[in-house]
Amino acid sequence: MDIDSFRRLDVHLFIVILINDIREACSFVLRKTVGCNKMVQRVEKAVEILKNTGVRMTPQRHAILTYLLETMTHPTADEIYKALEGKFPNMSVATIYNNLRVFKDAGLVTELTYGDASSRFDANVEEDHYHAICTTCGAISDFHFPYLRDAEVAASKDIGFKVTGHRMEVYGVCDSCQKNPH
Repeated sequence: MDIDSFRRLDVHLFIVILINDIREACSFVLRKTVGCNKMVQRVEKAVEILKNTGVRMTPQRHAILTYLLETMTHPTADEIYKALEGKFPNMSVATIYNNLRVFKDAGLVTELTYGDASSRFDANVEEDHYHAICTTCGAISDFHFPYLRDAEVAASKDIGFKVTGHRMEVYGVCDSCQKNPH
């Protein structure tokens, strides 16, 4: 076989691999379309809320907002910074904190404080949920428990208390830490 035959074979092989990669990517995208559409809608709604409150949308602000809406890990400001610093090398931790304050003031995130030095931020503000906190690794997971609403009703009805909200956390060891003790 001469060199031109090898080149044609390489090109043919490259095209076959590329087509397979495209098929796999399309299959993955089709499986994730519903989730992607919902995420895009959440980001667009949040951007609209910010614009309506007079907040200018910068690329950094959009990236921070998108990261918060996509992640369910309840990140700290430092974790957000580390996740985005490669994309925005000129962005500072102060920029992250300033934007988190803007998002909090707009009702787009909730600041979670647990007595340690760093707050965590939760962008899941549209649905009522509670937090299970791993005492080993610090992971925070959302869970739903509708009966706690009854506690608000009871406080209001039984003692005339005007309830403005409540918070519940469950502490323990997450599934991952149970499987892989440190």
